[in-house]
Amino acid sequence: MSFETMWTPDLSARTGPRYAAIADALAADVGAGRVTAGERLPTHRELARLLAVTVGTVSRAYAEAQRRGLVSGEVGRGTFVRDDAVAVAAAGTAATALSFGEPLGEPLGEPFGEPFGEPFGEPLRVDDGLIDLGPAVPASPLHDEEERVLREAFAALGRAADLPSLLGCQPHAGMGRHREAAAAWLSELGLKVPPGRVLITSGAQHAMAVTFAAVARPGDLVLTEDVTFPGMKGLANLMHLRLQGLAMDADGLCPDAFEHAARQGESRVLYTIPTHHNPTATVMPEERRREIVAVARRHGMTIVEDDVYGFLPRERPPSFAALAPELAYSIHGTSKIVVPGLRVGFLAAPEAMVERLAAGIWATTWMASPPMAEIVSRWIADGTLRRFLAWRREEAQARVAIARRVLDGAELSASPRGFFVWLRLPEPWCATDFVNLARRRGVLVIPPETFVAGRGRVPHAVRVSLAAIRERERLEEGLTILAGLLAEPPSPCVFVP
Repeated sequence: MSFETMWTPDLSARTGPRYAAIADALAADVGAGRVTAGERLPTHRELARLLAVTVGTVSRAYAEAQRRGLVSGEVGRGTFVRDDAVAVAAAGTAATALSFGEPLGEPLGEPFGEPFGEPFGEPLRVDDGLIDLGPAVPASPLHDEEERVLREAFAALGRAADLPSLLGCQPHAGMGRHREAAAAWLSELGLKVPPGRVLITSGAQHAMAVTFAAVARPGDLVLTEDVTFPGMKGLANLMHLRLQGLAMDADGLCPDAFEHAARQGESRVLYTIPTHHNPTATVMPEERRREIVAVARRHGMTIVEDDVYGFLPRERPPSFAALAPELAYSIHGTSKIVVPGLRVGFLAAPEAMVERLAAGIWATTWMASPPMAEIVSRWIADGTLRRFLAWRREEAQARVAIARRVLDGAELSASPRGFFVWLRLPEPWCATDFVNLARRRGVLVIPPETFVAGRGRVPHAVRVSLAAIRERERLEEGLTILAGLLAEPPSPCVFVP
Protein backbone atom coordinates (compact mmCIF):
# COMPACT_ATOMS: atom_id res chain seq x y z
CA MET A 1 0.00 0.00 0.00
CA SER A 2 1.61 3.25 -1.00
CA PHE A 3 1.77 6.36 1.17
CA GLU A 4 -0.53 8.18 -1.26
CA THR A 5 -3.35 5.62 -0.82
CA MET A 6 -2.87 5.11 2.90
CA TRP A 7 -6.08 5.26 4.94
CA THR A 8 -6.38 8.55 6.80
CA PRO A 9 -9.50 9.09 8.91
CA ASP A 10 -11.44 12.33 8.76
CA LEU A 11 -11.78 13.51 12.38
CA SER A 12 -12.96 17.05 11.65
CA ALA A 13 -16.57 16.42 12.74
CA ARG A 14 -15.77 14.04 15.60
CA THR A 15 -15.59 15.02 19.26
CA GLY A 16 -14.41 13.23 22.36
CA PRO A 17 -11.16 11.35 22.95
CA ARG A 18 -9.01 11.12 19.83
CA TYR A 19 -8.44 7.38 20.12
CA ALA A 20 -12.20 6.73 20.18
CA ALA A 21 -12.74 9.12 17.27
CA ILE A 22 -10.16 7.23 15.19
CA ALA A 23 -11.84 3.89 15.94
CA ASP A 24 -15.26 5.36 15.13
CA ALA A 25 -13.95 6.75 11.84
CA LEU A 26 -12.52 3.36 10.92
CA ALA A 27 -15.86 1.67 11.61
CA ALA A 28 -17.64 4.27 9.46
CA ASP A 29 -15.16 3.90 6.58
CA VAL A 30 -15.37 0.11 6.71
CA GLY A 31 -19.16 0.26 6.64
CA ALA A 32 -19.10 2.70 3.70
CA GLY A 33 -16.62 0.58 1.73
CA ARG A 34 -13.85 3.16 1.87
CA VAL A 35 -11.67 0.58 3.63
CA THR A 36 -11.82 -3.03 2.43
CA ALA A 37 -11.34 -6.40 4.09
CA GLY A 38 -7.71 -7.46 4.29
CA GLU A 39 -6.42 -3.91 3.82
CA ARG A 40 -3.29 -3.05 5.77
CA LEU A 41 -3.68 0.04 7.92
CA PRO A 42 -0.92 2.60 8.46
CA THR A 43 1.63 1.82 11.14
CA HIS A 44 1.13 3.45 14.51
CA ARG A 45 3.85 5.99 13.82
CA GLU A 46 2.68 6.76 10.29
CA LEU A 47 -0.89 7.47 11.36
CA ALA A 48 0.29 9.44 14.39
CA ARG A 49 2.30 11.67 12.06
CA LEU A 50 -0.60 12.10 9.62
CA LEU A 51 -3.05 13.07 12.38
CA ALA A 52 -0.58 15.02 14.55
CA VAL A 53 -1.28 12.85 17.61
CA THR A 54 0.98 10.61 19.66
CA VAL A 55 1.81 6.99 18.89
CA GLY A 56 0.07 6.05 22.14
CA THR A 57 -3.18 7.60 20.89
CA VAL A 58 -3.08 5.58 17.66
CA SER A 59 -2.18 2.42 19.58
CA ARG A 60 -5.20 2.88 21.84
CA ALA A 61 -7.35 3.50 18.76
CA TYR A 62 -6.17 0.30 17.08
CA ALA A 63 -6.68 -1.64 20.31
CA GLU A 64 -10.22 -0.28 20.52
CA ALA A 65 -10.81 -1.28 16.88
CA GLN A 66 -9.51 -4.76 17.66
CA ARG A 67 -11.84 -4.96 20.67
CA ARG A 68 -14.75 -4.13 18.36
CA GLY A 69 -13.70 -6.88 15.95
CA LEU A 70 -12.73 -4.55 13.09
CA VAL A 71 -9.03 -5.35 12.82
CA SER A 72 -6.44 -7.93 13.75
CA GLY A 73 -2.77 -7.44 14.41
CA GLU A 74 0.15 -9.55 13.28
CA VAL A 75 3.43 -8.91 15.06
CA GLY A 76 6.05 -7.82 12.58
CA ARG A 77 3.55 -7.33 9.75
CA GLY A 78 1.07 -4.72 10.95
CA THR A 79 -2.64 -4.16 11.48
CA PHE A 80 -5.21 -5.45 8.97
CA VAL A 81 -8.95 -5.04 8.44
CA ARG A 82 -10.68 -8.31 9.28
CA ASP A 83 -12.62 -10.23 6.64
CA ASP A 84 -15.84 -9.92 8.68
CA ALA A 85 -15.27 -6.26 9.51
CA VAL A 86 -18.16 -5.03 7.33
CA ALA A 87 -20.68 -7.15 9.24
CA VAL A 88 -19.12 -6.15 12.54
CA ALA A 89 -19.26 -2.47 11.60
CA ALA A 90 -22.93 -2.75 10.62
CA ALA A 91 -23.85 -4.43 13.90
CA GLY A 92 -21.35 -2.75 16.14
CA THR A 93 -22.76 0.76 16.48
CA ALA A 94 -25.38 -0.17 19.06
CA ALA A 95 -22.99 -2.38 20.98
CA THR A 96 -20.34 0.31 20.97
CA ALA A 97 -22.80 2.83 22.36
CA LEU A 98 -23.36 0.55 25.36
CA SER A 99 -19.78 -0.55 25.89
CA PHE A 100 -17.14 1.14 27.90
CA GLY A 101 -13.85 0.37 29.56
CA GLU A 102 -10.28 0.00 28.51
CA PRO A 103 -9.53 -1.70 25.17
CA LEU A 104 -8.96 -5.43 25.42
CA GLY A 105 -6.40 -7.56 23.69
CA GLU A 106 -2.69 -7.35 23.09
CA PRO A 107 -0.80 -4.41 21.55
CA LEU A 108 -0.95 -4.49 17.78
CA GLY A 109 2.71 -4.64 16.85
CA GLU A 110 3.80 -1.70 19.06
CA PRO A 111 3.42 -0.78 22.74
CA PHE A 112 0.36 1.33 23.40
CA GLY A 113 -0.86 3.70 26.02
CA GLU A 114 0.51 4.93 29.29
CA PRO A 115 -0.25 3.31 32.65
CA PHE A 116 -3.51 4.60 34.11
CA GLY A 117 -3.28 6.19 37.51
CA GLU A 118 -0.19 7.42 39.29
CA PRO A 119 1.68 4.35 40.57
CA PHE A 120 4.73 6.37 41.61
CA GLY A 121 3.08 9.69 42.24
CA GLU A 122 3.66 10.80 38.65
CA PRO A 123 1.06 12.91 36.85
CA LEU A 124 -0.89 11.19 34.10
CA ARG A 125 0.06 12.30 30.60
CA VAL A 126 -2.99 12.91 28.45
CA ASP A 127 -3.04 13.83 24.79
CA ASP A 128 -6.54 12.76 23.74
CA GLY A 129 -8.32 16.00 24.58
CA LEU A 130 -9.58 14.43 27.80
CA ILE A 131 -10.32 16.55 30.86
CA ASP A 132 -7.68 15.25 33.23
CA LEU A 133 -8.88 15.37 36.84
CA GLY A 134 -6.15 12.96 37.90
CA PRO A 135 -2.91 14.69 39.00
CA ALA A 136 -3.02 16.42 42.38
CA VAL A 137 -0.52 19.08 41.33
CA PRO A 138 -1.03 22.73 40.41
CA ALA A 139 -1.21 23.82 36.78
CA SER A 140 2.18 24.98 35.55
CA PRO A 141 2.04 27.95 35.88
CA LEU A 142 -1.50 28.93 36.85
CA HIS A 143 -1.49 32.47 35.41
CA ASP A 144 0.71 35.03 33.66
CA GLU A 145 2.02 36.62 36.85
CA GLU A 146 3.33 33.28 38.06
CA GLU A 147 5.05 32.69 34.74
CA ARG A 148 6.66 36.12 34.91
CA VAL A 149 7.99 35.43 38.42
CA LEU A 150 9.40 32.08 37.34
CA ARG A 151 11.14 33.52 34.29
CA GLU A 152 12.64 36.39 36.30
CA ALA A 153 13.93 33.99 38.96
CA PHE A 154 15.83 31.85 36.47
CA ALA A 155 17.16 34.91 34.67
CA ALA A 156 18.39 36.41 37.95
CA LEU A 157 20.09 33.16 38.88
CA GLY A 158 21.98 33.23 35.58
CA ARG A 159 23.31 36.69 36.44
CA ALA A 160 24.31 35.80 40.00
CA ALA A 161 27.96 36.40 40.86
CA ASP A 162 28.13 33.16 42.90
CA LEU A 163 26.63 30.96 40.16
CA PRO A 164 29.89 28.99 39.68
CA SER A 165 29.87 27.94 43.34
CA LEU A 166 26.24 26.84 43.06
CA LEU A 167 27.25 24.53 40.22
CA GLY A 168 29.94 22.82 42.27
CA CYS A 169 29.79 20.21 45.02
CA GLN A 170 28.07 21.27 48.21
CA PRO A 171 27.33 19.59 51.57
CA HIS A 172 25.09 16.57 51.20
CA ALA A 173 22.51 17.93 53.67
CA GLY A 174 22.39 21.24 51.78
CA MET A 175 24.18 24.57 51.90
CA GLY A 176 24.00 26.36 55.23
CA ARG A 177 21.98 29.30 53.94
CA HIS A 178 19.55 26.98 52.20
CA ARG A 179 18.94 25.03 55.40
CA GLU A 180 18.44 28.30 57.28
CA ALA A 181 15.90 29.45 54.70
CA ALA A 182 14.12 26.10 54.90
CA ALA A 183 13.91 26.32 58.69
CA ALA A 184 12.48 29.83 58.38
CA TRP A 185 9.84 28.60 55.94
CA LEU A 186 8.85 25.66 58.14
CA SER A 187 8.51 28.10 61.04
CA GLU A 188 6.01 30.09 58.97
CA LEU A 189 4.05 26.87 58.54
CA GLY A 190 4.05 26.32 62.31
CA LEU A 191 6.99 23.94 62.66
CA LYS A 192 9.85 25.55 64.57
CA VAL A 193 12.99 23.53 64.02
CA PRO A 194 16.66 24.58 64.01
CA PRO A 195 18.46 24.64 60.63
CA GLY A 196 20.76 21.85 61.80
CA ARG A 197 17.80 19.46 61.84
CA VAL A 198 16.62 20.34 58.31
CA LEU A 199 18.00 18.62 55.21
CA ILE A 200 17.54 19.73 51.58
CA THR A 201 16.39 16.98 49.21
CA SER A 202 15.47 16.65 45.55
CA GLY A 203 11.77 16.95 46.25
CA ALA A 204 9.48 15.36 48.81
CA GLN A 205 9.56 11.92 47.17
CA HIS A 206 13.34 11.89 47.54
CA ALA A 207 12.95 12.89 51.19
CA MET A 208 10.64 9.89 51.65
CA ALA A 209 13.17 7.54 50.06
CA VAL A 210 16.01 8.85 52.21
CA THR A 211 13.90 8.61 55.36
CA PHE A 212 12.74 5.04 54.79
CA ALA A 213 16.27 3.97 53.87
CA ALA A 214 17.24 5.18 57.35
CA VAL A 215 14.34 3.83 59.42
CA ALA A 216 13.41 0.57 57.67
CA ARG A 217 15.00 -2.47 56.06
CA PRO A 218 13.84 -4.76 53.24
CA GLY A 219 10.98 -6.92 54.42
CA ASP A 220 9.89 -4.54 57.19
CA LEU A 221 6.22 -3.76 57.70
CA VAL A 222 5.17 -0.10 57.44
CA LEU A 223 1.82 1.03 58.82
CA THR A 224 -0.24 3.65 57.01
CA GLU A 225 -3.81 4.75 56.45
CA ASP A 226 -5.93 2.18 54.61
CA VAL A 227 -5.81 4.41 51.52
CA THR A 228 -2.59 6.31 50.96
CA PHE A 229 -0.36 8.24 48.58
CA PRO A 230 0.52 6.03 45.56
CA GLY A 231 4.11 7.28 45.75
CA MET A 232 4.41 5.47 49.07
CA LYS A 233 3.20 2.28 47.43
CA GLY A 234 5.76 2.67 44.66
CA LEU A 235 8.51 3.35 47.18
CA ALA A 236 7.53 0.30 49.23
CA ASN A 237 7.80 -1.87 46.11
CA LEU A 238 11.18 -0.40 45.25
CA MET A 239 12.57 -0.86 48.77
CA HIS A 240 10.88 -4.25 49.37
CA LEU A 241 8.78 -2.98 52.25
CA ARG A 242 5.36 -4.32 53.19
CA LEU A 243 2.41 -1.99 53.78
CA GLN A 244 -0.49 -2.50 56.17
CA GLY A 245 -3.42 -0.13 55.94
CA LEU A 246 -5.18 0.98 59.13
CA ALA A 247 -8.76 2.13 59.57
CA MET A 248 -9.67 5.79 59.15
CA ASP A 249 -12.68 7.90 60.08
CA ALA A 250 -13.67 11.50 59.41
CA ASP A 251 -10.72 12.70 61.54
CA GLY A 252 -8.11 10.55 59.82
CA LEU A 253 -6.17 7.57 61.17
CA CYS A 254 -7.96 5.82 64.07
CA PRO A 255 -5.81 5.64 67.22
CA ASP A 256 -7.39 2.30 68.24
CA ALA A 257 -6.37 0.73 64.95
CA PHE A 258 -2.85 2.11 65.36
CA GLU A 259 -2.71 0.83 68.96
CA HIS A 260 -3.79 -2.65 67.89
CA ALA A 261 -1.23 -2.84 65.07
CA ALA A 262 1.57 -1.45 67.23
CA ARG A 263 0.87 -4.06 69.93
CA GLN A 264 1.57 -6.83 67.44
CA GLY A 265 5.20 -5.76 67.44
CA GLU A 266 5.72 -6.47 63.75
CA SER A 267 6.16 -2.84 62.69
CA ARG A 268 8.15 0.07 64.05
CA VAL A 269 7.19 2.75 61.48
CA LEU A 270 4.01 4.69 60.73
CA TYR A 271 3.68 6.68 57.50
CA THR A 272 0.84 9.18 57.67
CA ILE A 273 -0.60 12.19 55.84
CA PRO A 274 -2.40 14.07 58.61
CA THR A 275 -3.09 17.35 56.79
CA HIS A 276 -5.21 17.23 53.62
CA HIS A 277 -4.80 13.48 53.48
CA ASN A 278 -4.27 12.02 50.05
CA PRO A 279 -6.79 10.89 48.79
CA THR A 280 -9.56 11.55 51.37
CA ALA A 281 -8.74 15.25 52.05
CA THR A 282 -9.21 14.82 55.81
CA VAL A 283 -7.33 17.03 58.30
CA MET A 284 -6.47 15.28 61.56
CA PRO A 285 -7.35 17.45 64.59
CA GLU A 286 -4.80 18.19 67.31
CA GLU A 287 -6.36 15.91 69.91
CA ARG A 288 -6.18 12.96 67.50
CA ARG A 289 -2.54 13.77 66.72
CA ARG A 290 -1.67 13.73 70.40
CA GLU A 291 -3.35 10.32 70.75
CA ILE A 292 -1.27 8.99 67.84
CA VAL A 293 1.92 10.35 69.43
CA ALA A 294 1.03 8.70 72.73
CA VAL A 295 0.63 5.33 71.00
CA ALA A 296 3.93 5.79 69.16
CA ARG A 297 5.79 6.58 72.40
CA ARG A 298 4.28 3.61 74.24
CA HIS A 299 5.41 1.19 71.56
CA GLY A 300 8.65 2.79 70.37
CA MET A 301 7.25 3.67 66.94
CA THR A 302 8.68 6.13 64.43
CA ILE A 303 6.30 8.52 62.68
CA VAL A 304 7.01 9.67 59.11
CA GLU A 305 4.72 12.61 58.37
CA ASP A 306 4.06 13.50 54.73
CA ASP A 307 3.20 17.21 54.97
CA VAL A 308 3.34 18.24 51.32
CA TYR A 309 -0.21 19.67 51.53
CA GLY A 310 0.29 21.11 55.00
CA PHE A 311 0.56 24.65 53.63
CA LEU A 312 -3.07 24.73 52.43
CA PRO A 313 -4.97 25.43 55.68
CA ARG A 314 -4.54 28.96 57.05
CA GLU A 315 -4.70 27.52 60.55
CA ARG A 316 -3.60 23.95 61.06
CA PRO A 317 -2.98 21.59 63.96
CA PRO A 318 0.64 21.15 65.09
CA SER A 319 2.95 18.90 63.11
CA PHE A 320 3.92 15.50 64.50
CA ALA A 321 7.52 16.76 64.36
CA ALA A 322 6.51 19.58 66.73
CA LEU A 323 4.62 17.26 69.09
CA ALA A 324 7.30 14.53 69.13
CA PRO A 325 10.59 15.84 67.72
CA GLU A 326 12.51 12.83 69.03
CA LEU A 327 10.58 10.29 66.96
CA ALA A 328 8.92 12.10 64.04
CA TYR A 329 10.14 13.04 60.57
CA SER A 330 8.30 15.77 58.66
CA ILE A 331 8.48 15.96 54.85
CA HIS A 332 7.74 19.12 52.85
CA GLY A 333 8.29 20.22 49.25
CA THR A 334 7.88 23.06 46.79
CA SER A 335 6.31 21.29 43.81
CA LYS A 336 2.76 21.62 45.19
CA ILE A 337 3.29 25.29 46.14
CA VAL A 338 4.98 26.43 42.93
CA VAL A 339 5.23 24.02 39.98
CA PRO A 340 5.99 20.27 39.76
CA GLY A 341 9.33 20.83 38.04
CA LEU A 342 10.75 22.84 40.94
CA ARG A 343 11.81 19.83 42.98
CA VAL A 344 13.15 21.01 46.31
CA GLY A 345 12.26 19.10 49.47
CA PHE A 346 12.70 19.93 53.14
CA LEU A 347 13.14 17.09 55.63
CA ALA A 348 12.88 17.92 59.34
CA ALA A 349 14.34 15.06 61.36
CA PRO A 350 15.38 14.04 64.88
CA GLU A 351 18.80 15.47 65.65
CA ALA A 352 20.38 12.05 66.19
CA MET A 353 19.47 10.96 62.63
CA VAL A 354 20.73 13.93 60.61
CA GLU A 355 24.12 12.47 59.72
CA ARG A 356 22.60 9.16 58.68
CA LEU A 357 20.05 10.94 56.50
CA ALA A 358 22.79 13.07 54.93
CA ALA A 359 24.60 9.83 54.05
CA GLY A 360 21.40 8.67 52.36
CA ILE A 361 21.30 11.84 50.26
CA TRP A 362 24.94 11.26 49.31
CA ALA A 363 24.16 7.65 48.31
CA THR A 364 21.11 8.54 46.20
CA THR A 365 21.86 11.87 44.53
CA TRP A 366 25.01 13.25 46.26
CA MET A 367 23.17 16.51 46.95
CA ALA A 368 19.97 18.26 45.98
CA SER A 369 20.39 20.75 43.14
CA PRO A 370 21.95 23.90 44.70
CA PRO A 371 20.63 26.22 41.93
CA MET A 372 17.04 25.07 42.57
CA ALA A 373 17.49 25.39 46.32
CA GLU A 374 18.97 28.85 45.78
CA ILE A 375 15.89 30.04 43.90
CA VAL A 376 13.61 28.78 46.67
CA SER A 377 15.83 30.29 49.37
CA ARG A 378 15.70 33.70 47.67
CA TRP A 379 11.94 33.43 47.39
CA ILE A 380 11.66 32.65 51.11
CA ALA A 381 13.79 35.69 51.94
CA ASP A 382 12.01 38.18 49.68
CA GLY A 383 8.45 36.92 50.24
CA THR A 384 7.89 35.45 46.78
CA LEU A 385 7.15 31.98 48.15
CA ARG A 386 4.50 33.53 50.37
CA ARG A 387 2.93 35.01 47.23
CA PHE A 388 2.79 31.56 45.64
CA LEU A 389 1.29 30.24 48.85
CA ALA A 390 -1.42 32.93 48.77
CA TRP A 391 -2.14 32.17 45.09
CA ARG A 392 -2.48 28.45 45.82
CA ARG A 393 -4.76 28.95 48.81
CA GLU A 394 -6.99 31.42 46.97
CA GLU A 395 -7.28 29.21 43.91
CA ALA A 396 -7.84 26.06 45.97
CA GLN A 397 -10.64 27.72 47.92
CA ALA A 398 -12.36 28.87 44.72
CA ARG A 399 -12.09 25.42 43.15
CA VAL A 400 -13.42 23.57 46.18
CA ALA A 401 -16.40 25.94 46.06
CA ILE A 402 -16.94 25.06 42.39
CA ALA A 403 -16.79 21.35 43.19
CA ARG A 404 -19.30 21.67 46.04
CA ARG A 405 -21.67 23.64 43.80
CA VAL A 406 -21.46 21.38 40.75
CA LEU A 407 -21.48 18.14 42.76
CA ASP A 408 -24.19 19.38 45.12
CA GLY A 409 -25.89 16.43 46.78
CA ALA A 410 -22.93 14.08 46.26
CA GLU A 411 -21.04 12.65 49.23
CA LEU A 412 -17.75 14.56 49.18
CA SER A 413 -14.78 14.69 51.50
CA ALA A 414 -13.11 18.05 50.99
CA SER A 415 -11.21 20.58 53.02
CA PRO A 416 -12.05 24.30 52.53
CA ARG A 417 -8.85 24.75 50.54
CA GLY A 418 -7.72 21.60 48.79
CA PHE A 419 -6.24 20.23 45.58
CA PHE A 420 -8.73 17.35 45.31
CA VAL A 421 -11.93 15.87 46.70
CA TRP A 422 -12.80 12.30 47.61
CA LEU A 423 -16.07 11.44 45.87
CA ARG A 424 -17.96 8.54 47.42
CA LEU A 425 -20.17 6.79 44.88
CA PRO A 426 -23.84 6.06 45.54
CA GLU A 427 -25.46 2.67 45.05
CA PRO A 428 -25.35 0.85 42.72
CA TRP A 429 -22.20 2.41 41.25
CA CYS A 430 -18.92 0.56 41.65
CA ALA A 431 -15.71 2.50 41.20
CA THR A 432 -14.40 0.56 38.20
CA ASP A 433 -17.55 1.19 36.17
CA PHE A 434 -17.63 4.85 37.14
CA VAL A 435 -13.97 5.44 36.19
CA ASN A 436 -14.37 3.65 32.87
CA LEU A 437 -17.57 5.43 31.88
CA ALA A 438 -16.17 8.79 32.97
CA ARG A 439 -13.25 8.19 30.63
CA ARG A 440 -15.62 7.33 27.80
CA ARG A 441 -17.36 10.63 28.47
CA GLY A 442 -14.02 12.43 28.30
CA VAL A 443 -12.99 12.79 31.97
CA LEU A 444 -10.13 11.11 33.81
CA VAL A 445 -10.33 10.46 37.54
CA ILE A 446 -8.12 8.27 39.72
CA PRO A 447 -9.63 4.89 40.72
CA PRO A 448 -9.50 3.83 44.38
CA GLU A 449 -7.28 0.80 43.76
CA THR A 450 -4.44 3.22 43.14
CA PHE A 451 -4.53 4.26 46.80
CA VAL A 452 -5.28 1.04 48.66
CA ALA A 453 -2.45 0.00 50.99
CA GLY A 454 -1.49 -3.66 50.72
CA ARG A 455 -4.44 -5.96 50.01
CA GLY A 456 -6.99 -3.82 51.80
CA ARG A 457 -10.64 -3.34 50.92
CA VAL A 458 -11.26 -1.19 47.84
CA PRO A 459 -13.71 1.64 48.64
CA HIS A 460 -16.40 2.76 46.20
CA ALA A 461 -14.95 6.24 45.77
CA VAL A 462 -12.72 8.16 43.39
CA ARG A 463 -10.28 11.00 43.85
CA VAL A 464 -11.11 14.03 41.73
CA SER A 465 -8.31 16.56 41.25
CA LEU A 466 -9.25 20.23 41.19
CA ALA A 467 -5.77 21.65 40.66
CA ALA A 468 -4.20 20.42 37.44
CA ILE A 469 -6.64 22.02 34.97
CA ARG A 470 -5.53 25.59 34.33
CA GLU A 471 -8.94 27.02 33.34
CA ARG A 472 -11.72 26.98 35.92
CA GLU A 473 -14.26 26.69 33.09
CA ARG A 474 -12.65 23.47 31.90
CA LEU A 475 -12.65 22.14 35.46
CA GLU A 476 -16.36 22.93 35.81
CA GLU A 477 -17.04 21.18 32.51
CA GLY A 478 -15.39 18.00 33.77
CA LEU A 479 -17.16 18.14 37.12
CA THR A 480 -20.49 18.64 35.32
CA ILE A 481 -19.90 15.44 33.36
CA LEU A 482 -19.22 13.57 36.61
CA ALA A 483 -22.37 15.05 38.18
CA GLY A 484 -24.34 13.81 35.18
CA LEU A 485 -22.99 10.30 35.66
CA LEU A 486 -23.95 10.30 39.33
CA ALA A 487 -27.50 11.24 38.35
CA GLU A 488 -27.99 8.21 36.09
CA PRO A 489 -27.83 4.47 36.70
CA PRO A 490 -24.68 2.61 35.65
CA SER A 491 -24.66 1.39 32.05
CA PRO A 492 -24.19 -2.32 31.41
CA CYS A 493 -20.78 -3.47 30.20
CA VAL A 494 -20.97 -4.99 26.72
CA PHE A 495 -17.70 -6.27 25.31
CA VAL A 496 -17.36 -7.36 21.70
CA PRO A 497 -15.02 -10.37 21.46
